[in-house]
Amino acid sequence: MAFVVTENCIKCKFTDCVDVCPVDCFHQGPNFLVIDPDECIDCTLCEPECPANAIFAEDEVPEGQESFVALNAELSKLWPVITEVTKPLAEADEWNGKEGKLELLER
Repeated sequence: MAFVVTENCIKCKFTDCVDVCPVDCFHQGPNFLVIDPDECIDCTLCEPECPANAIFAEDEVPEGQESFVALNAELSKLWPVITEVTKPLAEADEWNGKEGKLELLER
């Protein structure tokens, strides 16, 4: 079972989770991170490191965000791996906690 990045990461893209990942399973897009389910070893290290509380175990994804399981799998095949911490997006604090951001996802 893999971990999944969900909606609250959109337009935030904090990378604290990337720093603790022992297998480099994070991939980055323009305004969102995803986890490659084939690379994730279910170590649980990333979940508590996410300032946006956007990472969940696959079987604990919040109701209404189940589509992010498939989205992480899809986009992890398209986006490059990220292995180092970077600055969050400029307005990350403003977007953190806002709902309805899926339509703002940039591919």
